[in-house]
Amino acid sequence: MAANNLRMKTLEELEKKMCTPSSDLIRDISLLDGDIIILGVGGKMGPSLAKLAVNAIKMAGIKKRVIGVSRFSEEGMKEDLENAGVETVSADLLDESDLHSLPHAKNVLYMAGKKFGTKGNEHFTWAMNSYLPGRVGEKFRSSRIVVFSSGNIYPYMEVGSGGATESTPAGPVGEYAMSCLGRERIFQYISDKHQIPLLIYRLNYAIDLQYGNLMEIAKMVYEEKPIDLTNGYMNVIWQGDANEIAIRSLLHCEMPAKILNVTGPETISVRKVAEAFGQLFEVTPQFENTEAQNALLNNASLSHRLFGYPKVTLNEMIETTHSWVINQGKTHNKPTHFQERSGNY
Repeated sequence: MAANNLRMKTLEELEKKMCTPSSDLIRDISLLDGDIIILGVGGKMGPSLAKLAVNAIKMAGIKKRVIGVSRFSEEGMKEDLENAGVETVSADLLDESDLHSLPHAKNVLYMAGKKFGTKGNEHFTWAMNSYLPGRVGEKFRSSRIVVFSSGNIYPYMEVGSGGATESTPAGPVGEYAMSCLGRERIFQYISDKHQIPLLIYRLNYAIDLQYGNLMEIAKMVYEEKPIDLTNGYMNVIWQGDANEIAIRSLLHCEMPAKILNVTGPETISVRKVAEAFGQLFEVTPQFENTEAQNALLNNASLSHRLFGYPKVTLNEMIETTHSWVINQGKTHNKPTHFQERSGNY
């Protein structure tokens, strides 16, 4: 894919790119039996994932429902999804009556969770991330489930190690990461109890143009704000690629639960990325502190063997993020907290 094919200036162009399925996804979704329900569709990745699934189904020439469940607190999202062909259900998953009234679907993409605002609201974070999974597992005990999790459940890995693999013992730092491990363990328990095919999808970090680590770094370079290098290394993956892998992972749910790291192939230097943006913006990046020699790093080689390398490269993400910032594209204007090392989000 040529880099200039990824350069976008409008939300419409971004959505078209994010929601256009590959031939691999079209093939795999045609092999998948049953409807798809997405729990927590109202988050950062959910809307584009739901639309991507609908488009793949259409292009495969098959019949399959895509059902999106959320509280839909963001104005216009429910209608937007319905216009795209997604069936929507407004529900609070922590409400037992709402949960039990949800329609059945053979395939569950579990995206519900709580991250930002954990500090000072720990009880709600644990309820969402560790209590709710047990209730959902009981409700959908006859389904296969892909559970969105996080690379935060791993310990910090030495730079140059290649990152944590699926066999690396968990070592979460902070209550958010602990609650994410709790989510995994509860789903593993329910999967074992009811023989539910399960895949735990450990993602870090998904990038689009409205939000993400690269966008935050780019804006700091452009606005000549100092970038804290202490947490100086990371992994990223284009959100469209991450969405495709999530849907295709429904064909890889297993008993006992399969664990899958999902991210790009590189260990990325925050300094080097900032310098690349600096060349594009023609400014000198401002830095503070020096890099620690460990970071939250994942090795996604198993994912790459199963699904191929991500289709969008790091250079393409950098170039299109630069273009988005220059053209003042819309952003969510929320911090990613990529600098955080104590686990307090």
